[in-house]
Amino acid sequence: MQKIPMTKNEYHMLEEELQQLKEFRRPAILKAIAVARALGDLSENAEYHAAKEEQGMIEARIQYIEGRLYNAEVIDISKLHGDTITFGATVTVIDEHTGTKHRYQIVGAEEANPNKGLLPVTSPLAKALVGKRVGNTVEFTSPKGMQEYTIEKIEFLG
Repeated sequence: MQKIPMTKNEYHMLEEELQQLKEFRRPAILKAIAVARALGDLSENAEYHAAKEEQGMIEARIQYIEGRLYNAEVIDISKLHGDTITFGATVTVIDEHTGTKHRYQIVGAEEANPNKGLLPVTSPLAKALVGKRVGNTVEFTSPKGMQEYTIEKIEFLG
């Protein structure tokens, strides 16, 4: 399986979530299933079916996180440098249509939050930016349509 790039922050976030799921959510749902089971007839027991459904979602999330952590390639951004955009870079771009500046850090999917400037590496903009340099202009399709940004600054902030 292919390695999944992520920052130290994203890796730790996933570790914490996994711990919460295993130590608190899993035991709590097992208790809820036991209580619902004690109510009798399981065929029409809404509490039991809801708890079993939640248990399935918790177990699926645990497997998903364990897979991501197993395949993680933790990138130490503080050790990155250069003049080319890579995973972990913080990029300042100028929207060619509006003149508006935007600042994004290219991160993994779990850490992404575009409203906070954390852009998932799988997004159309991040894909267009990776490998480019200051002064390059990139075009990409967003929900707003075709966008055109010019790269003003590249930083590696760790």
